Formats: sequence, structure tokens, C-alpha cells
Amino acid sequence: MEKGKSCHGLGKTCLYFFFCSVTSHSNNNKSACSHNYTFSQILTSAHSAIILDHLLILYIFFFYKREIKIPRTTSNSSALGVQLQVTNHQRVVIDNGIIQVTFSSPDGEVIGIKYKEIDNLLEIANKEQNRGYWDVVWNRPGEHIIIDKLQATDFEIIMENEDQVEVSFSKKWRPSMDKFTVPLNIDKRYIVRRGSSGLYLYTILERLEGWPDVDMDQIRVVFKLQNAKFHFMAVSDDRQRIMPMPLDRITGQPLAYPEAVLLTNPINPKLRGEVDDKYQYSCEDKDNKVHGWISNDPPVGFWMITPSNEFRAGGPIKQDLTSHVGPVVLNMFTSTHYAGKDLNTKYRNGEPWKKVLGPAYVYLNSISPSEDPQALWQDAKEQMSIEVKRWPYNFPQSEDFPSSDQRGSVLGELRVRDRYISERLIYASYAYVGLAAPGDVGSWQMEAKGYQFWTQANKKGIFSIENVRAGKYSLYAWVPGIIGDYKYSVDIIIQPGSKIELGVLVYDPPRNGPTLWEIGIPDRTATEFYVPEAYPTLMNKLYTDLPTDKFRQYGLWEKYADLYPKNDVIYNVGVSNYNQDWFFAHVTREIGNRTYEATTWQIIFELDNVNPIGDYTLQVALASATHSELQVRVNAHRRLFTTGLIGKDNAIARHGIHGLYWLFSIQIPYFQLLEGNNTIYLTQKRSESPFQGIMYDYIRLEVPAET
Repeated sequence: MEKGKSCHGLGKTCLYFFFCSVTSHSNNNKSACSHNYTFSQILTSAHSAIILDHLLILYIFFFYKREIKIPRTTSNSSALGVQLQVTNHQRVVIDNGIIQVTFSSPDGEVIGIKYKEIDNLLEIANKEQNRGYWDVVWNRPGEHIIIDKLQATDFEIIMENEDQVEVSFSKKWRPSMDKFTVPLNIDKRYIVRRGSSGLYLYTILERLEGWPDVDMDQIRVVFKLQNAKFHFMAVSDDRQRIMPMPLDRITGQPLAYPEAVLLTNPINPKLRGEVDDKYQYSCEDKDNKVHGWISNDPPVGFWMITPSNEFRAGGPIKQDLTSHVGPVVLNMFTSTHYAGKDLNTKYRNGEPWKKVLGPAYVYLNSISPSEDPQALWQDAKEQMSIEVKRWPYNFPQSEDFPSSDQRGSVLGELRVRDRYISERLIYASYAYVGLAAPGDVGSWQMEAKGYQFWTQANKKGIFSIENVRAGKYSLYAWVPGIIGDYKYSVDIIIQPGSKIELGVLVYDPPRNGPTLWEIGIPDRTATEFYVPEAYPTLMNKLYTDLPTDKFRQYGLWEKYADLYPKNDVIYNVGVSNYNQDWFFAHVTREIGNRTYEATTWQIIFELDNVNPIGDYTLQVALASATHSELQVRVNAHRRLFTTGLIGKDNAIARHGIHGLYWLFSIQIPYFQLLEGNNTIYLTQKRSESPFQGIMYDYIRLEVPAET
């Protein structure tokens, strides 16, 4: 169109062409102009001159933007105002014209989510209190575990206008309450905003000083979707699949580990012979920002978006559940999965505590039936990126959730000093640097009560930790490719608006001398070691074409006895290859009648001469330990070292390639070594079950340092 000319100047053809094009598209490509519309009828309007310009704008938008499959619904002008209705039937309903959410009152459970043509995305066959809820798994010391669904007793409207509604469902704990009620003050908050295709949720949990001793091992939020509609689950770009049905697990064959079931007669025959186990879909928290399910009819996505990990436990590589058969969508804020009771979830001696969990965002999207369902996943990822950029949100009304201007930041640069790698300081490339509760070196991975703020440094070790809540923290770090943990020598006090510049920090990793030999890569996982192929009768086909995720297959621990029916791993330094000759898990061996024996691995190496000036050092980094005891001997000598009983992370049975990190620096007296061949014996002593064992991260032998 020439500059200065409107659609008027193009005459009636412009309007006619737009009308035909739009209506033909909306009628499955049937030309509207072949219907009963005449040219004059299209233009019959007292305001045709006015609407021509508007239609031209729509025309341009339609044809230039028609590839945008899923319209964004975040503009305040793009949807109706938010409406709140409190009924006499113990119901609270919030509707913004895009979604309608129904809560039980005053319990505060999500009992209905209406979206598009689906009256309720949640499982209507379930009781109302078993659809969308928070819960805490807890117990008093020495007593049985209890699941408390955090049902509230009071309802309050926190904010109500056309742009936003925020409601609160709360409960104050009293000693007179029954013994099944967790001693916590509870404030569950839900927010619906104008133009938002979803529901924001967070909770504030509080213990007052002097309250009873408890363990709180798990805190989460759960949504159970309609199993007649939601069959496709997505955890990441390459971990997506059509899932079994709940009935398939009931009719299937339970396996040795209780959560795993062999699908013997599934409703979908293509799944017959596969294993279903919710732990096969676990994810490290740093990567767990969006996951969910897709309904095929109509094509709708239900997604859990977590824009920050500040309120989660155990640091960035803590693993946890995402989604599983149900269909169930989870957000795990605290759990002992892949850590066990080493993760500190004990509250003792009247310890006070308060924490905000969330907000997280339940995001809904849809497409037309003719489009690729993958568009829903791609859109969910885009929305996740938007939510991450918006963090910390400025719209929650609780004074316990600080906005950006009430937070601070920490900047710095981390370098590594290891003169056996380089005479100069080396960059701590891609180090994980974080703030967590003050504690010992590496204590962050066992910390669940406070907030944690982590970032990954760039190639030169430069880091910036943003949006940190006010408080007192220790600064921790670990560096891929380097053993051990770093801790800054001084605690850091964050105040609102503070910007702390630490300059260059130097990490001196454990090192007593130059490397004689090494096995593995110090990355806190056993990924690089030999992971066998799955049993053909115990496979999850999702992982058959994902070599980096082979460890997620069920029953791999039993492969050890197949490969080593009598003898154990023997690793010859300089000859063996750890990718092929070092089994990924040091486990027990079954010897019949469900009895098991300890196994002893050997590392054989040669010394041209023994240096008598000091001790040699064996650095042993473990990626996981489960009810295990690692004993070390050298040559024919008696036991040199033992870890004692360690570990509860259960990463072997739960298909995790790591759990908690352990590092042991073991001194070997020079007189225990020989010129020529030497053997180090590694024995995993405990042998009561097939799931006991350790995973090695990295082993290194250091010779004494020259003075």
C-alpha cells in the first residue's frame, strides 16, 4: 500500500478480499465467497467507511501472524476482568474469562479447573479433596508417618479487583488439635490475574518457638488430572511419551522395588512388556522448570511452571519427582528422595521456622485439532521463560514474599589454585555458586529449611547471584572437573537493595601431590562409567534411544551378577577403560535364595619406585551411597580405611546416576606399596539387600609432593 493511502483508497476490493480470506480460513478453507454472501451485502453498513480501516488492520495482523498457533493471553486488555464468587455451598470460584477455578472452602483445595471445552481438567471421579491439594509427610520422633493435606479452617479475600484476585485459606495450629495435624500455621494462597491462562499458587508455613519436635520429610503440591483425557506426558525435550493408565499398574506385575510395575496387560497394547516407575521421570531441580501433560481431545496442555528454585531443598542438583501415572502433576518443594534422612528435615528443641514455598504457576494452553501437539510443549517452554524473567513476581500480596527491590545480589569471580594442573590460577569454568544457610563445607546439599540461591558461572568463573532474600548466608561452590567443595571464609549478610562485590575468590581443592593415575571424571555423577543395556523384558522404551539416560532403566543392578557371576571388577591402570570396564554401581551379588554377598573390586597399578618421603593419597569421591560401607586395603595389608555405614539416597534403585556427594582423602603409607605391581582393594561390605551399594564419581592416586 502506498504511503498516505487508506483502505478507502483501495476501494471495496480490500474489504471483500479480507472477508473471503478470513471466513474461508475459519470454515476449513471453504471459500466464503462461494456461499450466499454478495459483495453488496458485505458492504451494507452505515459505518462501512469506519470499519474498513479496522478490517485492514485485522487483515494485516491475520496474515502476517497466522503462524502464531497459540495466542498469548497476558495483556490486561485481552480478557475480561477477574471475577470472584463466594457461594453458600462452601465454594469459592475465580473466573477471568480464560480459566475458571473452583476451591473448597474453607479447606482451600482446588476441586475444579474449567478451561476451553473441558468443564474440569481434574479427575472428577476422585473425591474433591483428592484433586488439587498441598500435603506434608511428617511424624513425631519415633512415631508413625502421617500425611497431612493441610486443610484450612479460615477463608479470606486478600485482593479483589478486575486485574487480580488473591485468596487465602489458612489455619492456626493449637496444641488441642488432634495428633494427625502437623504443628504448623498454614496460609495457602491462590492468585488469578486478568489475561492469565493459569493459576499462581504459594503457601506460607510457620512453626512458632516451643512447638513440638517433628520431622517433615516431604512438602509438595499435587494435581490429579482426568485420566480419560491426559495420556501424553512431557518432562523435557527428549523425555516425552504416551503413558500407561492407572489400571495398567493394578493389573501389572509388581517388581522387586515396590514402585516399579511390569505392564502385562495394558490398555494400550504397545506398552505391553514395559516397566512403569515414577522415579524414571525424576529430574534435577536446576532443570525442573516446566513439566506436565497433554490431552488429545480436545488438545489442551496442563503445565507446572516453577520459575525459581529458591524455596526448594538440597541445592541445584537435588533430584525429585515430576509427573507420573495418574495422570499426576507434582511440585516437590522438600523431599528425602535421592538424599534420605541425611537431608536435614528435623525440627527439634522448639526450633521456630517460617518459609514461603512458591509461587509456582499452573499454566494451561490449547491449539486447534489440526495442529501438532508439540506446539503445546513449545509454548509451555516459552511461557516458562517469561515467568523466569518476571521473577521475583511483584503481584503476590503477602509481606513474606519480598519483591525485587527488597532483595540483594552477590557478584564475584571464582578461580582454582592447583599447581599440579597449572602454575597459575585457573578459571573455575561453569562452577555452581550459591548462597545457602550458614554451615560446613558442602552442607548445602543436606539443607532443607532455608532458602538457596544458585547460579552457574561463565567460562571465566564470573558469577552473579541475583534477587537474594535478605538474610545471613554462606557462599558455597563446586567446580565441574575439580574435586571437593568450596566455601567462602566469611558469612554474607544480604540487606534489601544491597549489591555485594566479592572480587576474585580462590578455591584450593583437596590435593597432596601430583596425580599418578585417575579413574573417571569429577562431575559428581557416575555417568561416564559402564551402564549396561536393559533387560529386554524390563525396558522403558523411552530410554532405548537416549544413551545418556540408559541409567534410568529398571533392574540394572542385577546386571552386575550377570557380568561378574563369581569374580568382581578388576581394573588395570593404563590398560582398562573406565567407560567399559568400570561398572556404574558397586553393588552386592545374589548367591541364591534372596541372599547376597559383599563384592570387592581391584585396581591394579604399577610403581617404578616407591617414594619414601611421605604418604600417598587416594582421593575417593562417591556420587551415591545407600546403606553402604566402603573398606579400602592395599596389597596384602590389613584394612586401611573404612567409611563406616553411610548413605540413604537410594539412587541405584530409583534410577538416579547420583545422590549425595561424598569425598574421602585416604592416606596410604609408602611402606604398604611395592615397586612393581600393586593392588588397591575396594570392598562394599554391607550385603543385606540388592539395593545396597555405592556409585563412584572419581578416584585419584597422588604421589607424595616433593619439598
